[in-house]
Amino acid sequence: MKRLSVDTIISKIKNQEIFHAVAEDYSFTLKIDNYVHYVCGAVHDGHQFRKELWENCLHTEYERWYEEDPCTKQMVQSHPIVIAGCDSRFEYDLNRDPENAVFDTAWGKELWKTPLSEQEKSKSLAKHSAFYEVVHALIETLEKIHGHCIVYDMHSYNWQRWDREVPTWNLGTSNIDNDRFGNFVESWRKNLASIELPHAIKQTAKINDTFQGNGFFLKYITNTFENTLVLATEIAKIYCEEYQQIIFPEVVDVVEVRLKTLIPNHALTFQRTFKN
Repeated sequence: MKRLSVDTIISKIKNQEIFHAVAEDYSFTLKIDNYVHYVCGAVHDGHQFRKELWENCLHTEYERWYEEDPCTKQMVQSHPIVIAGCDSRFEYDLNRDPENAVFDTAWGKELWKTPLSEQEKSKSLAKHSAFYEVVHALIETLEKIHGHCIVYDMHSYNWQRWDREVPTWNLGTSNIDNDRFGNFVESWRKNLASIELPHAIKQTAKINDTFQGNGFFLKYITNTFENTLVLATEIAKIYCEEYQQIIFPEVVDVVEVRLKTLIPNHALTFQRTFKN
């Protein structure tokens, strides 16, 4: 993996070069092993938090981890195209629009002892903007090559704080063209429901049960590119002990192994349908 500027990353994408890169400021990673018709994204995988913000932050390291999506990059790391955030959403949230990406409060609690300066906000928003410049170049190139593209937008959520039974997997579809892509949403839901997890973890997959797919990553791609489907895919944090900050690697491994087969098979059906 090489440390590259955003301009260099975009140039390599447009030239359809194979490469693994981390952004020059270490804010995101991108690997491209092959210019296939699907992308895996993990925008909330990151946990880095700029040191100059540490003393001013009212949330603990654990509180930040609790609201992030640990291991979501690992679950899809074997696929040909993977883009993932490295920074914590508490610095700036890649899944929110630029106007709301830097929080003043987070999950009901003030985030900063003193409000951030405009200079501090600008540093974070520049990274947000650079990420979307790369996303734009990537999807534009894939649509140019294949005509259509599908993005598996990986997230996780804290299931233990709900006061009702919630699914192992949730698909958020309120902002996609369900008339056009509904069959692929349902087939993806069935694929996720078929995954058998260790420790007799109950396996369910539902649509718009806990989250509706209102993230900016999905909205940006959907509103910008006519022929790309984004599947906002949330796994409940059954792969960790969310109140003790303990990861269960054997569960993460099973998810990764199963997605290694399910994602390319699902994406291939998508491509064949629209190619014809």
